[in-house]
Amino acid sequence: MNESKRENGGSRAALTLAALGIVFGDIGTSPLYAVKLIFHTEHGLPLTQANILGGISAIFWALMILVTIKYVLLIMRADNDGEGGIMALTALALAATRGHSHRTRWLIASAGLCGVALFFGDAVITPAISVLSAMEGLEVGVEFLHPFVLPLTICVLLVLFFLQRFGTAMVGALFGPITGLWFVVLMLSGVHAMVGNPVILQALNPAHALVFITNHGVGSFAILGAVLLVFTGAEALYADMGHFGRGPIRLAWGGLVFPALTLNYLGQGALLMTEPGAVDNPFYRMFPGWALYPMVALATAATVIASQACISGVFSLAKQAIQLGYLPRMAVRHTSPVQAGQIYMPGINWLLLVLVLAAVIGFGSSSNLAAAYGVAVSGAMLMDTFIASFVYRLRWRYPLVLCVAGTVFFSSIDLAFFSSSLMKIWHGGWFPLVIAAATMVLMITWRDGRKLLIKRLQCDESKLKDFLNLLFREPPLRVPGTAVFMTSKPESVPHALLHNLKHNKVLHERVLFLNVKVIDRPRVSHDQRYQLQDFGNGCIRIRLYYGFMQSPDISQALLGLGVEHGLHVDPDQVSFFLSRETIAPLKSLPSSMAYWRERIFAVMARNASSAVEYFGIPANRVIELGTQIEI
Repeated sequence: MNESKRENGGSRAALTLAALGIVFGDIGTSPLYAVKLIFHTEHGLPLTQANILGGISAIFWALMILVTIKYVLLIMRADNDGEGGIMALTALALAATRGHSHRTRWLIASAGLCGVALFFGDAVITPAISVLSAMEGLEVGVEFLHPFVLPLTICVLLVLFFLQRFGTAMVGALFGPITGLWFVVLMLSGVHAMVGNPVILQALNPAHALVFITNHGVGSFAILGAVLLVFTGAEALYADMGHFGRGPIRLAWGGLVFPALTLNYLGQGALLMTEPGAVDNPFYRMFPGWALYPMVALATAATVIASQACISGVFSLAKQAIQLGYLPRMAVRHTSPVQAGQIYMPGINWLLLVLVLAAVIGFGSSSNLAAAYGVAVSGAMLMDTFIASFVYRLRWRYPLVLCVAGTVFFSSIDLAFFSSSLMKIWHGGWFPLVIAAATMVLMITWRDGRKLLIKRLQCDESKLKDFLNLLFREPPLRVPGTAVFMTSKPESVPHALLHNLKHNKVLHERVLFLNVKVIDRPRVSHDQRYQLQDFGNGCIRIRLYYGFMQSPDISQALLGLGVEHGLHVDPDQVSFFLSRETIAPLKSLPSSMAYWRERIFAVMARNASSAVEYFGIPANRVIELGTQIEI
């Protein structure tokens, strides 16, 4: 669905309001902890007027350069049939580099996988630090509530992940208004604090930011690691473009979110100039006592929404990785009959919960979690810059000088933030890196394992056309009905067919060889979905094409054959024959993969979800035939 169609389906105002709840939750909750951590005592920064002006100026210009200019104005132009996100951007860059060297395409694909892996690491930290920082507002009002912060955070997270199975459809309408209220409160509280100290407006001068991040020696790097917390969630603007369109996201950012964040950060700076003691939690210190607990409740709601959006993003990204062959099949449940993007993946959900709880319990506070936060965020943004440079130069043919200058400019900033975050590795930055590294190993192992498996299968494969010509010289017994043989190699004979002929010694009157191909486009229209080849004797090969944002549905596709090609097939009246390979790693066999990776691949293959559920095949019409493959 392109942007014009999307905006015709609903008013821009409605889409903008919806985008507030889904897109800006993460970046919108950064004021809860960002200023506090920039002026943290460990940085040794005295709360002088110059330092406060410099810190707030650094925040403003980070939002201006990296969010407004880089993402909102530039990267959001790189839509892949209306879709955004690191996977869509990588597919766009790979399409633009067809015909270039294998090394160039390998670098782009690797950068894309690295960005995906870092996003998974970021997705673990986001719910943890967001909800925990909201709950820490309790101890601002009453100190004896401090012991309850951690248990309450865990309870909120447990409820949040438990409710994932029901989807966001039933509460989605509330997300926009609640987040809209949150940004209005941010704006009003910031303006109220600024009234008492308008000198903070000098922070809009970029000279203060430049002095602040260069005049503290080695400490400047540590300060950058805190400043990057203000644009966590910036990638969501691009990743969720496919749901709302470029226009509504830009309107929401420029019309409300950016002004609200700017005014609130300015307000926190003005408060610190007047009350340096408020540095322990400048966000909550801006509110009078009577408003503190209502703000804790609103902040908790905002952080839950931010976490919900992040979790949903993980589901979508994992589904895309499965479609593109980087992860094994997993159970995917659609939670909305109307919106295809609302999905729930039980395995990913519970794994994410365990990791989030480990982060909350292990780090204990938002200040400690902040050290773990920046590495994944800055690394993912660096990958976006690298991949986008190929799109601008090779797809859109922008002048080389302009592309190089832009890439060097943004990469230098990204690298500065990334290198500053690396200083925190031993203080928690290792946590998302370990998660990202493990994710990367799993994705590459699955991709390479599938290639190795296909190579092994090719050793005893026959060409389908040649096999059928030979078979019908002395045809087997034909029985009434239609048989569908699923195959990953459309040119080769399915193993299930060989087993069926060997054991049952019969062949159905009509035989369909069905192959599902996911291409590097977000969506494929119905009129481009089918490719048929008739071999005669009732044997037909069918290739189904899907985009990486779509879910294959074999039953619906078979029904569509009658409409598109006049081939009437009732999925409830056919027999589906599936092959299930059991992987047996052997040290004695030569292989391009290390033995330990072969073992991981075998475990992943064994735990992959059933093709029946994944492809939407009627379970009572399936015959599964297994075979053992040694690798």
